Amino acid sequence: MADHDTAQDTGERRLSTREAADRLGVKPETVYAYVSRGQLTSHREPGSRGSTFDPKEVDALARRSGRREPSTGGAELGIRTGITLIDHDHCYFRGVDTAELAAHYSYEEVAEWLWTGVLRRGIRFTSPQDARTAARRAVRALPPHSGPMDQLRVAVIAAAAADPLRFDLSENAVLGTARSLIPTLVDALPALGEEPSATGPLAPRLWSRLTAEPADPASLRVLDAALVLLIDHDLAASTLAVRVAASARAHPYAIVSAGLGALDGPLHGAASGLAHRTLLEVLDRGSAAAVVADHLRAGRRVPGLGHRLYPGEDPRAGVLFRLLADVPQAAPALQAAREVVTTTARHTELHANVDLALAVLTVAAGMPPEAGETVFALARTAGWIAHALEEFDERPLRMRPSGQYHGPRPPQPLPLP
Repeated sequence: MADHDTAQDTGERRLSTREAADRLGVKPETVYAYVSRGQLTSHREPGSRGSTFDPKEVDALARRSGRREPSTGGAELGIRTGITLIDHDHCYFRGVDTAELAAHYSYEEVAEWLWTGVLRRGIRFTSPQDARTAARRAVRALPPHSGPMDQLRVAVIAAAAADPLRFDLSENAVLGTARSLIPTLVDALPALGEEPSATGPLAPRLWSRLTAEPADPASLRVLDAALVLLIDHDLAASTLAVRVAASARAHPYAIVSAGLGALDGPLHGAASGLAHRTLLEVLDRGSAAAVVADHLRAGRRVPGLGHRLYPGEDPRAGVLFRLLADVPQAAPALQAAREVVTTTARHTELHANVDLALAVLTVAAGMPPEAGETVFALARTAGWIAHALEEFDERPLRMRPSGQYHGPRPPQPLPLP
């Protein structure tokens, strides 16, 4: 009873058996084995059918045992994380609704809070001179046709080479690297418009790398909100790659490189570019119906619609659409996006996702199709660092699954030329 009272007093909801199993990385029957051995205390409310557990006690057992059995019978790898929760068409960072975070705080403020638990109003990330110079030189050396993702990848490597202390994985050192790496990546991209101060807020500095159009306050508000909303999204493919690298105790630059590598695909970071091109086609042809019909006829999914984690509308898209309504030049692209949603809804129940909302911004601001992926990558860098910090507290090299061999059975004859 004491454990139950403690959980209530701290305001933390008690865990169901399934939730306790997920946190411990074990099967539900193993949870009851812990109870029978006195390692966990269960409590059953009068009239309820299942037991509940104190989250602090469960977390303490997880730290002591170091067990990480998949709770799904081996079908998926279960990874304990306290960063992002997606629940009932809402996304939360450390229990706080991301829509509220985006409405009240800047990208730098949210990133700093996510890393440290401390909200520092007005914090600014600045790039060190050595790292900025090395990254810019590396970017300038690329072929003219190189895109922004190519530029970000080489900028990370150049910044790493300029940092002889990159192998220091202490928390303070990793945080220092994070605060300098993100602005270094922004400042390494070629400026397309008037370049603002390198010590100012990050959103205007990024804007000048994405378009030559002048920035207005309403548009910058959308960009900054997009950066906040895209910081993390549970264990996406790039985040899993980051945690594997962190499990091997790679340095922060290599960890971000792992994330960028996994992000570089049409099913992840590049999805906003497909939505961008779709909106341009709708505006050019004057009809969403014709464009949607072409996608359906070809057996393709309509870009910017649907998300497997949200039965309804992606909450990140809803936030950005509301902010975009205050940007006059975004009206045509916003209307095109709404027509894509309503037209597709006649055939299948799919809702807008964040890629479609991001595409409205990039189209309205005259940005290239790759701009959405650039925003995505830079925003997600903060989330990757948060996951790396979390993984550094775990047992090294814990993510070492066993392969299921399906090749020819040995012994086989030696291959001949």
